[in-house]
Amino acid sequence: MFRMDGGNANRTRLAELRGLLQADLDFHGANGRHSTHAWHPFPAKFPPQLPSYFIERLSQPGDVVLDPMFGSGTTVLEAVRLHRNAIGCDIDPLARLIAEAKLVYFDPIAMLRVGKALVEQAKRSFFSQRHRLEAALAERFDGRTRAFVDYWFRPTQQLELVALLDAIESCAPQETWPFLHMAFSSTIIAKSGGVSLARDLAHTRPHRVLDKKPKCAFDEFETRLKLMLASGGAAPSCAEARIVAQSAENSALPTASVDLIVTSPPYANNAIDYMRAHKFSLVWLGWKIEELTHIRARCLGHDATTQREWHDLPDQCERTIGRLASVDQHKAAALRRYFGEMSAVMAEMHRVLKPGKAAIVVVGSSNLRGIDVETHKGLAAVGISAGFQLAHIGVRRLDRDKRMMPARWGKERTSQIEHRMHEEHVIGLLR
Repeated sequence: MFRMDGGNANRTRLAELRGLLQADLDFHGANGRHSTHAWHPFPAKFPPQLPSYFIERLSQPGDVVLDPMFGSGTTVLEAVRLHRNAIGCDIDPLARLIAEAKLVYFDPIAMLRVGKALVEQAKRSFFSQRHRLEAALAERFDGRTRAFVDYWFRPTQQLELVALLDAIESCAPQETWPFLHMAFSSTIIAKSGGVSLARDLAHTRPHRVLDKKPKCAFDEFETRLKLMLASGGAAPSCAEARIVAQSAENSALPTASVDLIVTSPPYANNAIDYMRAHKFSLVWLGWKIEELTHIRARCLGHDATTQREWHDLPDQCERTIGRLASVDQHKAAALRRYFGEMSAVMAEMHRVLKPGKAAIVVVGSSNLRGIDVETHKGLAAVGISAGFQLAHIGVRRLDRDKRMMPARWGKERTSQIEHRMHEEHVIGLLR
């Protein structure tokens, strides 16, 4: 925890933060699957020990910890576990569903009974009320969403999935729906293949394989349910958590209301395309493809350019953009968008953080057209422009086998992904 010692307080805070960032931040070998952290696949999650390390040392119980881009909710979960009040912002509907489900305390034995009962009901409906399920399936989607579902899911799995949803919404208590819907989603977005025709879906790089044999949705749902409940649920806590559907650049939080920020922005230029994968389960939960396409275009790090222009970026960013523009104008424009949007995010982080408090930003770099865009240096410069003081930039080597990266180690390491995802940087900023 920062010490307050008169006129030298600011230098003391910076020195202490620098010391924390110079420690070993790899956490290799640490168990990152405890509690609810492993309930749903999510690419590039940082280990829970990373936010926990900073939360314990830079805040006190009862403080407010913010993650303005919370993804799988690791920072939020660790903050609540450590009795800090947590706020998480994200525009991704599946991220919000996962985080909300992970935060609810319930009796695992009672939840298992509910799950088994609804699976049995779903199976009965599948075998004895097929015409009713087919009618419900026909009414569930608009034309564009229907075309997406038909392309990626075989008819049998479609009926199994709609039977599961029908059973959840007709026999399960409503307070259990977030957890059950998350379990439902994990039968689709699964590392082991799931129930669709997609491969590499959990790595956000789906491709259709017509000779794939999709798994039975009933069996997958029950398997996922047992695995989740065996790991234990959220522990009771006196802390509060708020999950809000706000963008990172417009949190709607009061000024100077946050004691600590720990967050991890997306990779630049859409290296990990979360919404591309998440729509596979979100369409079953009531979202239309058109709506999800709109959300995807708004996601930070998306590689599409927009009509909005970003000027007055720090020199560090402009130099990198200039180097990239010499070989690829489109990627340079997308990188300008990324740094521009992160400028707005940093300004919002600076606004909501209390004076003398810290922001920890964990970011991976990208190698675009053979150029290391040095994302960490760009974001550090952006943070300084927003009014922060830079304490230090730490380095952590990725434990790729435990971080669900979209590519694996191998004899050939020439792909763009392999070039850009070996390490990440931890930026320490002081308000």
